[in-house]
Amino acid sequence: MKGGTVGFRVHSGWAAAVTLSGPQTSPIVEDRRRIELADGTPGSKQPYHAGEPLPLAEAEALIERCRRSTWNLARQGLDEIRSAHSIGACGVLLAGGRPLPELSRILASHALIHTAEGEFFRQAIKGVSLELGLAVRAVKERELVDTCCVELRISPTELLERLAEWGRAMGPPWRQDEKYAALVAWLAMAR
Repeated sequence: MKGGTVGFRVHSGWAAAVTLSGPQTSPIVEDRRRIELADGTPGSKQPYHAGEPLPLAEAEALIERCRRSTWNLARQGLDEIRSAHSIGACGVLLAGGRPLPELSRILASHALIHTAEGEFFRQAIKGVSLELGLAVRAVKERELVDTCCVELRISPTELLERLAEWGRAMGPPWRQDEKYAALVAWLAMAR
């Protein structure tokens, strides 16, 4: 694999991104940033919520417009990272949900609307990464720490120590978003 890796923890309308480089056994954090995935137009941060009261055809058109914009923003964010760092792979945290039904059923369920919006933004990061030729490692967030310990052959204590070292080196903010993005980047590096 060429260069480093970047990990993403995605939210509605934005993602935390952390870039790692160096040997897989002792990578360093090169960069952390926030990537905007919503353009600020009505509905762009929560397209399924915005589509809920609309007739189905109008909801589909709104969500498609938002999808195009979100993918463009994801591409712009990844291009900026790639212009500053040599990246060969990325890691993306996933939710633990099941596959989504058709749009009419999503819009009829508030819980599914939330699920669909999370998936909407994660799909943009994953899809653009693949379009750019990056290897993509996807890991369910609830399995992240256990997967790291097994695949990286590191104890939970050592994992926490590494996260603390990276946080001290980077300085604040070093929240759960950055920590988890760094861990999924490390898993992408290990592949």
